[in-house]
Amino acid sequence: MNRRAFLQKSAIAGVALATGSIAGTAHAERQSKMQAAIRNLKTAEKNLETATHDKGGHRAEALKHVHMAIDEVKKGIAFDNKR
Repeated sequence: MNRRAFLQKSAIAGVALATGSIAGTAHAERQSKMQAAIRNLKTAEKNLETATHDKGGHRAEALKHVHMAIDEVKKGIAFDNKR
């Protein structure tokens, strides 16, 4: 598996883990697990933004996936709060 595929699958797995771990338990609540996932992803975002740029495009690609993961977690929170 190449690095790009690994990063993509890791981001998707992280979102799935974050959303699956609280399924059915956090209706219109604060959703602490999902909020923790967002905080962790934002930490990853900051680390990637401050890393050196000589990574052959992989740092930028990982940053893109982190942004997508943050958006998905937010969508999961919004979806669950509508139920």
